[in-house]
Amino acid sequence: MTIAIEEDPQAWREDLRLRLEGLVDLFVVAGIQQEDVFAAILEDVDGLRSAWIRDPDPADDETAKTTIDEPSNDWPAAEGR
Repeated sequence: MTIAIEEDPQAWREDLRLRLEGLVDLFVVAGIQQEDVFAAILEDVDGLRSAWIRDPDPADDETAKTTIDEPSNDWPAAEGR
């Protein structure tokens, strides 16, 4: 998925609109009500906006660079293994 903004700096808006129309159409054709699709998109956009406000660049977090998530073997069924 490539977006060429060098030729026309506003072209990304048209590309975004066309992709959103395609996304909505995909779900409407599958039987979802258009209003429900719009509502879900708006909810998800609000969630993305809230996450961005809390942490605009999570890759810069110091804990993300040092924390290693490993599964815990600290549960009763793991004792015999």
